[in-house]
Amino acid sequence: QVQPVESGGGLVQPGGSLRLSCTASRSIFDINVMGWYRQAPGKERELVAALTRAGVTNYADSVKGRFTISRDNAKNTVYLQMNSLKPEDTAVYYCNVDLRSPPGVYWGQGTQVTVSS
Repeated sequence: QVQPVESGGGLVQPGGSLRLSCTASRSIFDINVMGWYRQAPGKERELVAALTRAGVTNYADSVKGRFTISRDNAKNTVYLQMNSLKPEDTAVYYCNVDLRSPPGVYWGQGTQVTVSS
């Protein structure tokens, strides 16, 4: 069982920055992929950024150049640094953990990000 724990959401003005954190209760090396998804009201959940165990990153086109996913292996934590935030980035952001062994996919409880003046 893995329970990702997210933190770092909040209200920020357009052009501002936020950093989200997701801590897993398992070693990073037991995990295939850790990623961030988001869901805005009335829309489907979408991938924002992902980081594989090997260190390969993947970003949604809408956030490339603005968001950066990274990790701290010692803390079993993945971060999402969000810069140049736009109102359309407003959503609930969810951490996703794709566990290597035993296989399983786990979601965090979600953290609200609101970009508004």
